[in-house]
Amino acid sequence: MDALARSIDALLPQTQCTRCGYADCAAYADAIASGAAAINQCPPGGLEGIARLARRTGHAEQPLNPANGSEQPRALAVIDEAWCIGCTLCLAACPTDAIIGGNKRMHTVLEQHCTGCELCVPVCPVDCIAMETMEPPRTGWDAWSQAQADEARERYLFHSYRRTREADENDERLEKKAQAKRADLEHLTHGGEAKELARKRAVIDAALARAHARRNRSQSGD
Repeated sequence: MDALARSIDALLPQTQCTRCGYADCAAYADAIASGAAAINQCPPGGLEGIARLARRTGHAEQPLNPANGSEQPRALAVIDEAWCIGCTLCLAACPTDAIIGGNKRMHTVLEQHCTGCELCVPVCPVDCIAMETMEPPRTGWDAWSQAQADEARERYLFHSYRRTREADENDERLEKKAQAKRADLEHLTHGGEAKELARKRAVIDAALARAHARRNRSQSGD
């Protein structure tokens, strides 16, 4: 991320809601800096957010693009604990780790860390998550402070790092398992015909090659 993109990213509310059409606030900032995206695609920032971006980029202020949503009062995720089945899907979806709980155990939302992104709502298989408007019902930067945005960014960065680390560790575990199977393939298949053994080795080799490629992409940051 270049200096312009970083300065634009610092002006975004860091809800990581993806309503702008990009994977996260940093990606949207990159797109604005490169000219690939307009400054009016962030509903959580609202009109004040557009004004901030206009001052930084020199672009003219414009209404919020309705294709990205409308400026709404900030809302918080609330879990109906009586219906929660502990599937953990919302834990993975929450960009700021504002939901806590364990597998097959009741989950709950840490209100002070919830950005109102709504990403947890569609992944819940039992529809036990609702968004409740905060009181008073303020919108945009009237409902969000710079300190909250800065904290949300830090929590999102840690969430992303942790998810990547867990994926890398899982890939490494599966890769070692595949290597062990390949080394003992004849014994595991009780000898088997040469043609069939060769086919199975090729399958395992292809899986190992994909694992190496994923790890290389992860390490390079692509």
